This record gives sequence, C-alpha cells and structure tokens, in this order.
Amino acid sequence: MSEPLTVSLDTLHLLAAALLCGERGWPVIPLVPGAKRPTGHPERDCPRTGRCAGGHRTPEQRATTDPELIHTAWAHHPYNVGIATGPAGLLVVDLDMPKEEEPEGAPDGATSFKALCERHGQPYPHTYQVRTPSGGLHLYFTAPSGVRLKCSVKRLAPNIDTRAWGGYVVAAGSTTPQGAYEVAEAAPVAALPTWLATLLTEPAKPAEPPTLAPVLDGSKAARTALERECAVIRAAREGGPNGRNNTLHRSACKVARFVAWGHIDRHTVEQAIQAAGESTGLPAAECRTTIRSAMEWIVANATPREVA
Repeated sequence: MSEPLTVSLDTLHLLAAALLCGERGWPVIPLVPGAKRPTGHPERDCPRTGRCAGGHRTPEQRATTDPELIHTAWAHHPYNVGIATGPAGLLVVDLDMPKEEEPEGAPDGATSFKALCERHGQPYPHTYQVRTPSGGLHLYFTAPSGVRLKCSVKRLAPNIDTRAWGGYVVAAGSTTPQGAYEVAEAAPVAALPTWLATLLTEPAKPAEPPTLAPVLDGSKAARTALERECAVIRAAREGGPNGRNNTLHRSACKVARFVAWGHIDRHTVEQAIQAAGESTGLPAAECRTTIRSAMEWIVANATPREVA
C-alpha cells in the first residue's frame, strides 16, 4: 500500500516544480522519469502525425508555460522537469565534474570558472544556482537582448558548457539514480555579465595562430621538455582522450615539474604553452585556465628534486 503513495508524492513534487518554472516564465518539457532525456520520439522516428503533422516538433518547440498543459503532462506521471533555456530567455552555465578519462588533477568546472573570473578581473557572479547529482553546478543568467546565444561545449574553459538556444537544463526538483537536482542558491537570476557574453560571441579561433618564440632561459632539460611538449600540443586534434584540451593539460603538467624544481621560469613556460594551445584553435581563455590549473596543481604537489 505504501508504493502508490510514494509515487503519488513524487509526482506531485515534480508537478509543483514544473508549475513553478512555468510561473517564472520558463517553458518546460517532460523528461523521462529518473533520467535527463526528453520524452517523446526523436526526429528520425517521427510519424509526422498528431502534434507533428506539420513537421517534427523538437522538445524546445513543445516547451510550455501553460499551467493546464503542465497539469495534463505531470498529473499522473513522475516526469523530470526540463527547462527550454532559449525560449526561457536564459543562459545557464554548466560547471561539470571531470570525466573518468580526463588526466589526474584536471580541473572541475567550478575551479575553471573561478580562475576565468579572476583572470578577467571580475567577481564570481551572484545568481540563482542549482546543484546537480554529480556535484556540478548550474548558474542561471538572463540572456542578453538582441543576441541569440547558442549552446557551447568547453568554449569558456574545461568542464564548462553553456545551455541557451537549442538546449535545455534539468530543473531543481528532478531526480536521477545519482541523486537530486537541488537549489544551491535561491538568489534572483542575474543578467549575464557582459564579459561572459563577449567570450561567448567572439571568434573561437585566432585570425593568425601565434608563433612559439625561442626558449632561451632555463636548464637544458627543461628547455628540451618545453619544446617537446609544445610540439605535442600543436599536433593535437579535437575530441577524445587525446584531444586538444586534454593534451594541453597533460603537457602542461609535464613541464610544470621543471617549474616546481626551479629549473625554468613559470612565465616562460606559460607563455610558450599558451601559444602552442592557441595555435590548435583553442580559445585563449580556455588555454589560460587549463595551463593555470595544471601548473598550480603540479607546483603544489611535485616531489622536491635537487637541481642537477
């Protein structure tokens, strides 16, 4: 007798979460119970009938703030709640945790974002925040008017994605087998800072890839290591464990040991690796954040070594 009651309470809880989003003007879509993917069929399996008689309707197009439609969808099913960020006028910064395939010491999204703020001389934004089951964080911002920002992956820095037009986020109150999405900061939703909007709209690749200047200072071993790792970085390609950002991080860690041992100047290393990273097409901000994270982790944890 207790199971129907539990399901009923869960359903009511999720219905309330969906209605709250609708009241805020955030169009919602039902997500598979206990999961993060939208209900309904993908475009490849669209029957072109019913609601799709005029063509396949994407989850973003189906999102609604209509309380009657929300009641109809959630009244009897414990659907998780998705927010269609574009129609909601939102840009959500997704600060994720490192993946298993990433190298040891790789920064999480929160660390990368704090470093990004510091490097641009900006305070950490105070806004509405949702904690994800994995330990990540969603920072909600109102999108700037006159600009149709789209979703991005690692454009700002490692383990930082953004959700805007063409995407959605899982709303607070939803649950997965890993845990619940919970409000971490109930502050009003702040406007997207101008400096972040600029980073999300500027060209992703430099017009002219920077060249690597000759390394003149440091020990011979350190200079050799730096030149070798810069060559490795320049040869990296997009995607996978050996993609550009992971390669940049691994190579920066290798050379950072020589900085920790006092064999070469940190600025020299960072400048050379930054140029190598940007030459692959990685955004300058992403390179700086990745290099800084690798450098600080290795310098803090490197085993002491005498200068040869």
